[in-house]
Amino acid sequence: MAAQRTMTFGVIVGNRGFFPDHLAKTGREEILSVLDAAGARTVVLSPEESKHGAVETYAESQRCAELFKKHAEEIDGIIVTLPNFGEERGIVDAIRLSGLKVPVLVQATPDRSDAMTIAVRRDSFCGKMSACNNMMQYGISYSLTTLHTESLASSEFQADLEWFSAVCRIVKGLKNLRIGAIGARPAAFNTVRYSERIFETAGISIEPIDLSEIFGRINRMKDTDDAAQAKLAAIKSYVSTSGIPAEALLKMAKLGAVIDGWMKQTNVTVSAVQCWTSMEEFFGVVPCTIMSMMSNDLIPSACEVDVPGTLSMYMLALASQTPSALLDWNNNYGSNPDKCVCFHCSNLPKHFFVQAPTMDYQAIIAGTVGKMNTFGTCVGRVKAGAMSYARYSTDDRRGVIRGYTGAGTFTDDPLETFGGAGVAEIPQLQKLLRYICREGFEHHVAANFSNVSKAVHEAATRYLGWESFIHGQTED
Repeated sequence: MAAQRTMTFGVIVGNRGFFPDHLAKTGREEILSVLDAAGARTVVLSPEESKHGAVETYAESQRCAELFKKHAEEIDGIIVTLPNFGEERGIVDAIRLSGLKVPVLVQATPDRSDAMTIAVRRDSFCGKMSACNNMMQYGISYSLTTLHTESLASSEFQADLEWFSAVCRIVKGLKNLRIGAIGARPAAFNTVRYSERIFETAGISIEPIDLSEIFGRINRMKDTDDAAQAKLAAIKSYVSTSGIPAEALLKMAKLGAVIDGWMKQTNVTVSAVQCWTSMEEFFGVVPCTIMSMMSNDLIPSACEVDVPGTLSMYMLALASQTPSALLDWNNNYGSNPDKCVCFHCSNLPKHFFVQAPTMDYQAIIAGTVGKMNTFGTCVGRVKAGAMSYARYSTDDRRGVIRGYTGAGTFTDDPLETFGGAGVAEIPQLQKLLRYICREGFEHHVAANFSNVSKAVHEAATRYLGWESFIHGQTED
């Protein structure tokens, strides 16, 4: 898996002169200490650039904005901290003048009930409302901490910082995103149709390539090509290939090398692949292992050219910094209304399995195209653990992007089947399934071993402007 990403936050320390401004000094020191302990970098005015390194006057707003502009490419989000009431105009002017369109978190430090004298009373409880009111007036989107006031040293703020970091990664990761659509949508899968134009309005571009071009590049590649041989070694290191014909493994290696080269050439970040049945009939393998390897490296790849599916996978991967899979909501699990079987053939990332997966053939279509043409699946049992799920698609009739997200668990309930499969338990699952069917969502869902559904929902609704339903949660 890829290394964890270091976050960079622009920090605005609020201050208002007729409140105790020594609180701005200590508040700045505390927020920087907390962020440093969390491994984050900060961009913030120094005490030499403004009084206590806080923002109060318009001139200080201008200096803060210029500083943020210099680091615009680095800044993932802005944290507004209110150690006292804060000057709401200074805060919003700094954000507006910076030109940054990043998530904003507003935090207010609580007063102590035994320290309410004029020398130490903060009034940030009230100041937070004024700051938020001004952000609303200025058209600045912002996020709130779980509690209205939170100590920077509290476990609540630590959790909120992790949540906000996930929101920031999603928003930044989707900015100017380029998704590769490799091959045409399988004719039998109307369910994965989508609108490129609607995605384009959200800054998400689709880069298509026909399978014939992929196969043509493979045909030109020598068996001894360095890229093909490197990919072959990577495949054998990634998954057990015992019993798989050498010819099939070399085909997979060439396929992977060509896709890697094309994605790099076209600056594509994630992909969706026409996995059947043209691939098997005219090339002779399934692409599942290649797709599994990409997804395991946080470069999601979805089957059946499900572009919205890979987008949903990527949102979860950005939030959690762990691999995502695309699954079918596939079967009921006995008579338990809150459990179901999630399944795919499978291209699930290695991260999803109880034990290292093994390579096998695609049992579903082997009877149609022949077993020898279907080697390349990664099969095994999905491990138990907390999971988040998500699905965001285009609603072409209404011209919007909409979706849903939520939390559940993968269980260790017994299950004997083929492919990559696991049992999921989701509170009020029948309500969710009814929502999916009533709203006409697809049978594909992205899943991730994490608890990031709230971050996905916040990013979608607050900053991306998409419609989002969060299952089992009260809407904010």
